[in-house]
Amino acid sequence: MRVMVFGTYDTRSHPRVGILAEGLRRHGVEVAECNRPLGIDTAGRVAILRRPWRLPLLALRILRCWAFLARRARAMPAPDAILVGYLGHFDVLVARLLFRRTTIVLDHLIFAADTARDRGETGGVKQALLRGLDRAALRCADVIVVDTEEHRALVPPAYRERAVVALVGAPDEWFEAARPVVSPVVRPGDDSAVGARTRPLRVVFFGVFTPLQGAPVIGAALPLLAGVPVEVTMVGHGQELDRTRALAAGNTQVNWLEWVPPEELPKLVADHDVCLGVFGTGPKALRVVPNKVFQGAAANCAIVTSDTGPQRRALGDAAMYVPPGDAAALADALRTLANSTQKVTYLRSAMGSLARDAFTADQVVRPLLDRLRTPKSQREIS
Repeated sequence: MRVMVFGTYDTRSHPRVGILAEGLRRHGVEVAECNRPLGIDTAGRVAILRRPWRLPLLALRILRCWAFLARRARAMPAPDAILVGYLGHFDVLVARLLFRRTTIVLDHLIFAADTARDRGETGGVKQALLRGLDRAALRCADVIVVDTEEHRALVPPAYRERAVVALVGAPDEWFEAARPVVSPVVRPGDDSAVGARTRPLRVVFFGVFTPLQGAPVIGAALPLLAGVPVEVTMVGHGQELDRTRALAAGNTQVNWLEWVPPEELPKLVADHDVCLGVFGTGPKALRVVPNKVFQGAAANCAIVTSDTGPQRRALGDAAMYVPPGDAAALADALRTLANSTQKVTYLRSAMGSLARDAFTADQVVRPLLDRLRTPKSQREIS
């Protein structure tokens, strides 16, 4: 099987399609890339929605990328399938024009309307346009890859049978950065699982501070940990950063980093004991398992995140959960871990084992690979 990965994706900032491509390679698929990164991330695209006068500049940039992709695609061997990378709502339209009879796979990790709504764009006209964009993109795809069953349920009924659920997973560099778990593994609940730590608990959060991530919940939890041996690193910037910093002002044991190069982030996270997930309460927050959870797991960190259906299914008993939006519960969870080296060790070991078993590229790609190996006539019947 020959697969062409196509589009304006950027695996440095959005590694998902790179994980799928690597997984296909490990299963013997011949993978070639036809890629010209657009250089505008999700936040940038949402910002353009707020400034419609910038749309012509975006259109010009997209057209230049598409012209390059069309020339390159014609010069490459004919593929059996096209995999359109993340944020490919427009790219999939071009892929369908260029490859009318080829199986098109759309990595539909986000819905445009859903993401814009989560980031504050609720205008009726914009939402209608974005819903139309989502439908047009899905209509062009023969196979739609989503990351949770909850996201699959958002696919319109007419296209839902085309959807396949594949976990996001983590790139290899996160597994390579992992620190070994060297202390004895003790299950939580054993009397020996409670013991004082010899150094502060190191906790990390990284993200773009959108409502989905619930960073203000972390900010509100931090003053409750003043005086507790917990050191926190907060990485990133975005729309809720200022609010988060204001809420966290009562705790001086917080290191704020606005930017860490992608190639340095795995090691930075792996140097911590705990990686925080998401804590938002909006509909989108309840439907996702975020990148940072898979990446933190691959780095052998204990994971503390919100108690939602998709995260429970993906992480099982290997994670520590708190109710979405509950800052006091988050503070209690981190206080418990700060007082138990053995419990942290157990959670790190359990999460690292789960990541190596289920979150590697060759594992997360299996549902997509099974679908691609199904004859197209059978996929259409189903």
